[in-house]
Amino acid sequence: MSYEEVLLETEEKMDKAVQVFVDELKGIRTGRATPGLIENVRVEYYGAPTPLKQLSNISVPEPQLIVIKPFDATSIKNIEKAILKSDLGMTPSVDGKLLRLKVPALSEERRKQLANQVKDMGEKAKIAIRNIRREQNKNSDQLEKDSVISEDDCKSLKEEIQDQTKNHESKVNELFEAKKKEIMEI
Repeated sequence: MSYEEVLLETEEKMDKAVQVFVDELKGIRTGRATPGLIENVRVEYYGAPTPLKQLSNISVPEPQLIVIKPFDATSIKNIEKAILKSDLGMTPSVDGKLLRLKVPALSEERRKQLANQVKDMGEKAKIAIRNIRREQNKNSDQLEKDSVISEDDCKSLKEEIQDQTKNHESKVNELFEAKKKEIMEI
């Protein structure tokens, strides 16, 4: 592994950690209907848990309504069960060959709970980023030990890894603040 490869791997891994956080944020309710709220709900379909987005079209015709139109009409009961089992706090109403989900307004207490949940998710993302930094710093030390890079190069490599860590942590903070603001809006 070379100096550049360590930097590239660091950036790729940290980008993935941020992307995982972004994907988790999609599933957090904000009082507004979005397909991201339910697209990853696992539905038992022919014996296998399958994400809802693979079984149906999900649309948002109104700000407080999600409409689910299954590709296979026989899966409608399984989709209904999966939504009821999930912790979304929404009850689907079956309307022929589709389901309607009314997204209720959030109470102030629930908004605070969701904001804390998002904060915890953000902390986990930052911990993942710091773990990547630690791993890559060890790789830097190993490169120096194996005489692949000089002591000065090792020091500058660690500084660049730290810069990437700061940048990715600030992205997580920005995403958290934006989601918190979205949750707390009435």
